[in-house]
Amino acid sequence: MLVSRHFKLERNQATLDFLDVHIDKDIPIFVDPAALRSLKTEWGHHCVSLLQSYFESVLTAIRNGKHDRAKELLACLNERNEFHIGYSKNKSRGSALGAVSAEKIWESLVKSKAAQTGVVHDLEDTILFVDGVGPDMLSDAVCNIIRGPLIQYTQQACSYYGIPLTAGVDSGPVWNTRDEKWENSLIDLPMTKQGPLILIPKIIARVKQIYGHDEYYRHFLMPVLQQHHKDINSSLVHVLQSKKNKGVKKVYKTDLYDLYGANKLASAKLTGEHPQALTNYRETKNATPSRPLGHSALAELENIPTPNFAGLLNDVTSLKSGQKDAATYENAIEKFLSALLYPALAFPVKQDKIHEGRKRIDITYVNDAKDGFFSWASRNHPASHIFVECKNYGKEVGNPEIDQLAGRFSPSRGKLGILVVRSIDDKALLLKRCKDTANDQRGFILVLDDADLGELIKQRQALMYGYGETLLYQQFKALVS
Repeated sequence: MLVSRHFKLERNQATLDFLDVHIDKDIPIFVDPAALRSLKTEWGHHCVSLLQSYFESVLTAIRNGKHDRAKELLACLNERNEFHIGYSKNKSRGSALGAVSAEKIWESLVKSKAAQTGVVHDLEDTILFVDGVGPDMLSDAVCNIIRGPLIQYTQQACSYYGIPLTAGVDSGPVWNTRDEKWENSLIDLPMTKQGPLILIPKIIARVKQIYGHDEYYRHFLMPVLQQHHKDINSSLVHVLQSKKNKGVKKVYKTDLYDLYGANKLASAKLTGEHPQALTNYRETKNATPSRPLGHSALAELENIPTPNFAGLLNDVTSLKSGQKDAATYENAIEKFLSALLYPALAFPVKQDKIHEGRKRIDITYVNDAKDGFFSWASRNHPASHIFVECKNYGKEVGNPEIDQLAGRFSPSRGKLGILVVRSIDDKALLLKRCKDTANDQRGFILVLDDADLGELIKQRQALMYGYGETLLYQQFKALVS
């Protein structure tokens, strides 16, 4: 039973911002710290600061010999079932540390001296150097550490999608960065017969962690060790005698495995002696951030159909124009754009208040695009948020509608918006009005009518993600040409 079906949301994963998990079992999805680091939002920065604060507190306790405190901090990452992600089969059970595992993790950190030497300084490093930490455990640990922001997100999502909240639910341990301790409180959360739910933004979900011990050991640590043995001309160096490679020095990885071993304890020790390997690994991972799961991957994991874009478009075009259906039209546009523009745009908010509530924006999205038009836009113009105004008019839009949307822009919020309308009689005149706004440095407004929405579906289905090929980029280019 998926969350959307249990609460009768009349939505599916494509039109939901959160992971539509099962309420009674886990799906094999994880939260990767690297995914949080790649978020360009205040919420994402908050999550990263919590991870850094918590893990630094653990490492500081170990370095100062306060081992009971370190164990206590680790043990609070206990097994809970609110998230419903991971490898658990049948009923959700969680895979976080707990008291027994915490003892083992602490022992591994101390034994490998990874904590004292500075080899480990981010939580994801533990998957490389600490015995017992795998993708499932790391993901659950991350979810527990960012429990506070996830609770906040859950409460906002429930308000947005109409999911009822139950008062007086135990929050579970929430990390307090100021006092460096875990705290519990009674809060509002959605409840099922299986217990409370804490929702996770689907944009931070992955099918695997970006860090992996085998990859690091084989492809980053080993080459550094091979070069080291060549430099010192150790007994492991073989000088090739073949005609083609005569005189070439060679160090075989199998000899290095025999000499050093290939476990995490060996990785920690060798990395302390050759830190460049880890530096290279981190730089490589930072340069190639992991991508959010696409619609097809999510559909396969949840055993649901892929998005029905034609059906979502029909929900828009079948409405009669006019004020009577304005709210229904806005809802239909939000569903359509949330599915069509994912994962570039996320965290939708309808009727977003600005200027102390004196102005409202029909739909606001966070621009978290990693490629395509919206990524290009954010690199070249203020576009941290994308604003959408919906006009279910039976008349031509003009300067008042253009000025209304432009009035929502600012350098900090962003200066790119989309005006969605039913039809446009004089596209040339409307383009001139939008160009006037751009030329006056008041922002960039793209206008989409019913026909344009259909064209965007065709472009997405044709995998036309390059910004030079899309309707959105063509419209933007027309504004500045």
